[in-house]
Amino acid sequence: MKSLFAVLAALCIAHVFVTAEIKEDEGVLVLTTENFDDAVKDNDYVLVEFYAPWCGHCKALAPEYVKAAEKLKSDGSDIKLGKVDATEESELAGKFGVRGYPTLKFFKKGKDTEYGGGRTADSIVSWVLKKTGPPAKTIETVDDAEKSAADQEVYVLGFFKNVESDEAKAFMEAADGMDGIVFGITSKDDVFSHYDVKGDSAVVLLKKFDEGRNDFSGDYTADNLSLFVKANSLPLVIEFSEETAQKIFGGDIKKHNLLFMDKEAENYKTVREAFNEAAVGFKGEVLFVLIDAGSEDNERILDFFGLKKDNTPAVRLINLAEDMTKYKPEGDEITAENQKAFVQSVLDGKVKPHLMSQDIPEDWDKEPVKVLVGKNFEEVALDKTKDVLVEFYAPWCGHCKQLAPIWDELGAKFEDRDDIVVAKMDATTNEIEHVKVHSFPTIKYFPKDSDTAVDYNGARTLDGFVKFLESGGKDGAGPSDEDFDDMDDEDYDDEEEEEEQKKDEL
Repeated sequence: MKSLFAVLAALCIAHVFVTAEIKEDEGVLVLTTENFDDAVKDNDYVLVEFYAPWCGHCKALAPEYVKAAEKLKSDGSDIKLGKVDATEESELAGKFGVRGYPTLKFFKKGKDTEYGGGRTADSIVSWVLKKTGPPAKTIETVDDAEKSAADQEVYVLGFFKNVESDEAKAFMEAADGMDGIVFGITSKDDVFSHYDVKGDSAVVLLKKFDEGRNDFSGDYTADNLSLFVKANSLPLVIEFSEETAQKIFGGDIKKHNLLFMDKEAENYKTVREAFNEAAVGFKGEVLFVLIDAGSEDNERILDFFGLKKDNTPAVRLINLAEDMTKYKPEGDEITAENQKAFVQSVLDGKVKPHLMSQDIPEDWDKEPVKVLVGKNFEEVALDKTKDVLVEFYAPWCGHCKQLAPIWDELGAKFEDRDDIVVAKMDATTNEIEHVKVHSFPTIKYFPKDSDTAVDYNGARTLDGFVKFLESGGKDGAGPSDEDFDDMDDEDYDDEEEEEEQKKDEL
């Protein structure tokens, strides 16, 4: 019997020793392959960030992540935040399918799901609380309501004399389907009076921007309530930043009207007010976004739209649901009226897509690899007397830079062939209506005997390209599935690639 007690004691001591090895860094659990399983087993709720020390996005997230951990701890929550250095714990990262940084996963009683919230402390806290509690917290007092509202950028409070009514059930259903927003529900008369709510049912959205409050009107269905919250939970004009990116791209609104302008410009206030005024009529349908052209962080976004700081202020509308289709107003002046007219015309299908193109270089055909731009693409690539292989690249893309000398060799090999052309096009400054480029490099073959382009999916070697061309675009053909430098079609903010790293930042 004594030996049994000794074994049990030893096991208990061993367990304490292992769990004690989970260190904290500013309130965040430092997780490794050795302690990870214990962390998710001993805590019902753990949000885990897989990061890389060199990752710019991870560095930006770090202080917000710490604030979220501190907030949860100070509120007495049993939700834990942890982090894994995926460059050191590659086996652990591989186990959970980590392909970019940061990747966040939420563990609920040991089972993991993808994190779908924002990257600010408030949005992280809101998301995890929503995942671990009821869809809406019951509010008993005015102080409780005010504190809940004060803690959130956006807070939705449902007022129902009968919390079992059909209206209240619709409210709870809507709340359950929206992870990023905190909801409350009350039946208390003093809370009704404090917020000047009349009648037996009401829904009020409180926010720390624009008009500060929105009151729901309409039929109480989950869909209607969800639309109301989505339409009013973002500012009329939201400024693009690391913190707001998730709200912008993760929402249901895929049409974005973008104002590129230096916030230090003399006429900034006037133009911004006009842009705000125009946004009012499109709430819930088109997202109006400000991009500070004076910030170095946004240079790549300007490049994506073919703009420079000197070209601003400028407006472009992009439809993320239609292969990143862009639209450009006719004039350069920005007023409330012409913005309203422009956006409505796009919605009505009266504006043609804006396709960027550089001017044709004088020496575009001087070298073995021909240089294509939007203005000469059809003439060269769709020439029915030639087979044309085109690399669509980005100047900043590391994979494209690695491919460049091989591509030059390929061009030289076929330089004397009258029926084959090897070409390249900077797809960040040139666009073709019927050719959609979502990753770099993209390589497409335009055969002389067909109107259909063929994706190259073979090895990126001289031998692979030669076999592909000599086989008439068959050996190596197929849909693209390599691990390219993705230009995410949900995000016009494709960050600068860190070439020395093996994994892309997401």
